[in-house]
Amino acid sequence: MAQLLNKTVRRSEVPVEQTWNLEDLFSSSYEWESELIAVKEDLKLLKVFKGRVIENAATLLACMNKKDALTERLGKILAYASLKQSEDGTNPENQANSSRVGGVYSLFNKETSFIQSEILQLDEEKLKLFLADEPELQDFQKVILDVIVTKPHKLSPDAEEILSAFSEVHQAPYMIYQRSLISDLSFPSFQTDDGESHHLTFNTFPNYEGSPNTDLRRKAYKAYTEKLSQYKHTYAATYATEVKKQVIESRLRNFDTVTDMLLHSQQVTKEMYHNQLDIIQKELAPHMRKLAKLKQRVLGLDTMKYCDLKAPLDPEFNPSTTYEEASKIILKSLEVMGPEYIAIMEEGLNNRWVDMADNVGKGSGAFCSSPYGVHPYILMTWSDSMRNAYTLAHELGHAGHFRLAGRYQRISSTRPSRYFVEAPSTMNEMLLSQHLLSMPNDKRMRRWIILQSLGTYYHNFVTHILEAELQRRIYKLADEDTPITAKLLCEEKTSVLSDFWGDSVELDEGAGLTWMRQPHYYMGLYPYTYSAGLTASTAAAKQIQEEGEPAVQRWLEALKAGSTLQPLELMQLAGVDMSTPEPIKTAVAHVGSLIDELEELFH
Repeated sequence: MAQLLNKTVRRSEVPVEQTWNLEDLFSSSYEWESELIAVKEDLKLLKVFKGRVIENAATLLACMNKKDALTERLGKILAYASLKQSEDGTNPENQANSSRVGGVYSLFNKETSFIQSEILQLDEEKLKLFLADEPELQDFQKVILDVIVTKPHKLSPDAEEILSAFSEVHQAPYMIYQRSLISDLSFPSFQTDDGESHHLTFNTFPNYEGSPNTDLRRKAYKAYTEKLSQYKHTYAATYATEVKKQVIESRLRNFDTVTDMLLHSQQVTKEMYHNQLDIIQKELAPHMRKLAKLKQRVLGLDTMKYCDLKAPLDPEFNPSTTYEEASKIILKSLEVMGPEYIAIMEEGLNNRWVDMADNVGKGSGAFCSSPYGVHPYILMTWSDSMRNAYTLAHELGHAGHFRLAGRYQRISSTRPSRYFVEAPSTMNEMLLSQHLLSMPNDKRMRRWIILQSLGTYYHNFVTHILEAELQRRIYKLADEDTPITAKLLCEEKTSVLSDFWGDSVELDEGAGLTWMRQPHYYMGLYPYTYSAGLTASTAAAKQIQEEGEPAVQRWLEALKAGSTLQPLELMQLAGVDMSTPEPIKTAVAHVGSLIDELEELFH
């Protein structure tokens, strides 16, 4: 493979081997365009079922099959447009097509809303009779039951259809936030004390944030947050619109609070939700404060500032690796998962599922998109750092999960609750760390591996759980009709950070702007689910280490189950009981043990 690009270039200049292969979705934009038109036309075929969905078992089955087929086709159309937008958000054609598919998605929701409304007229007894008449309906049993249990919160069929017609408008806050961040927000270059000028973008800031050079790290942070601050009132208004939308909908649907509505869709109890937030913040804070103090001592910092939290503890030790070398290590670490899983990993690594180069307009961070009936796509920015191997392993965990779920389930039964979604990805990270720690390592390398594991826990148990705590507070205020402003968001975010870090970290005005940096606030109660997934994978990875094959098989069965089980049942199938606080406490204690060992290794 050609050497990865070390400067931001235009998309057209990126070598093809560093890009994902969207031709596996559509051979050309022309083919995509034709399918877009065809799907809009074929939506009319569903009208034959209107008023007849639950006429008999055969009609219900035919309707569900037809909807699944159209959902699969629409999913490919949406994925193609979304991935094109992610690879280059500055391209006007990509922007336009992204908006166009939003309109088709809105039309799809409108044209299919009657199906749920009519299924709501079913009761469980009649469904049992239908299942006896048409055994193939068993494939849709949980999908149908999930609709029936929403009955107390459904509006009239006409109202549901009108609400569905506004789905594109309802997505506007997130679209505006993303469009501004990727296409319009331009950061200034900044100068360090040595007189050198540095280029700053939304995608390059994380590299500066993790720089061993304190002056570089702090100057980048200052330039970054000062620019964000100029947009805080606009972004606050955008987020406030998202929250207000949810408040209005929760009231229309007769939920007591926004949180009740969002947890209902996840099939998660309030006890499970609050356990994640309360236990982790209370029991993890002392461990993380200890880590902050260790970092301050080792790095010789007079003050531990918020922008220093991601500074490397061993600045001169940053193992490098190529994509090819990292791929081999990842595959070796995942051998325990068996041949079917490994075959998926090999395909993903070798067949251009991964888009790895940096270019102008490319989306930030990393994600895995998994259109049903094709294969997953992974976006990341590769920089020949061993840390990239963890990011790649993480996203491959998502890919393996949805590849297996798609192989064994219908499209309507592939997506489990968000409560479970981050478990397969963090499992891959756990197995990678276990593998690396089992190899002969000197003291320095062992420290580095432990730091990577702590990076995963920091991401999920600190960054995202503190996002979730801000959400919990903002939703409570919004339910009380408190106006959501930039001032409020900054004050609440600073308060969340202060409660967690205490006096171990100095917080500044920029720390209060952290809410501007993540898109998760536009995704409902998503942030806390990262911690739920990591809690489950921590427990299951330990079982795999101790039991071997039986634990692996439990895990694979959970991946293959898709959304055919409630999240609590799904985790129990994997061998983890989240109905108690114990897995959370155990995971936090594991983090504490890593920090204790790290402290010993730095003596």
